[in-house]
Amino acid sequence: MVKRALDLLISGLGLILLSPLLLFLALWVKLDSPGPVLHQGKRVGIDGRPFLMYKFRTMVQGAERRGPAVTYRDDPRITKAGRFLRRTKLDELPQLLNVLKGEMSLVGPRPEDPSYVELYTSEQRQVLSVKPGITGPTQLEYRDEASMLHGESVDEEYVTRIMPEKLKLDLAYVRNHSLTLDLRILWRTGITLLVRDHGRT
Repeated sequence: MVKRALDLLISGLGLILLSPLLLFLALWVKLDSPGPVLHQGKRVGIDGRPFLMYKFRTMVQGAERRGPAVTYRDDPRITKAGRFLRRTKLDELPQLLNVLKGEMSLVGPRPEDPSYVELYTSEQRQVLSVKPGITGPTQLEYRDEASMLHGESVDEEYVTRIMPEKLKLDLAYVRNHSLTLDLRILWRTGITLLVRDHGRT
């Protein structure tokens, strides 16, 4: 109940306080390339229930038909605005709506595409016992995931090398999660984004 109250408080305030920025980013995405402002990707949530995860669109329209479900280094499907949004993680801000709706939490395992969840072992499916999060150990550790993927077999590389390691982190979070741990992750997320942006100025 405390975790849900924190989710509602921060997501509600965030959407209100960040509304001018959200409107600006929405306009930029719309003017930068043809297509909708928001990308609604199908993801698997708590107890295996599917939901649509909101993000600012960072790829060309129809990108899902032009390549794998994951992005990779120098992915030509990413728009000019999309490269900045992905680097700064501002493309994730619309997920505050998912938190407000109760589909996601501020902190939790990263929600995955259904095609990859089908490959989970019974042990790995334990990550579905809690709500997925905007941030979490996996999101912090693999914030530059796209740069780790390259070559012709991106899907295979993701499934065999990266996804198992991400799931280990998510499983550890599920088994040890607490309000204190969530607050530490939120703090670390804020510091990471600030340091990252400062280092690129």
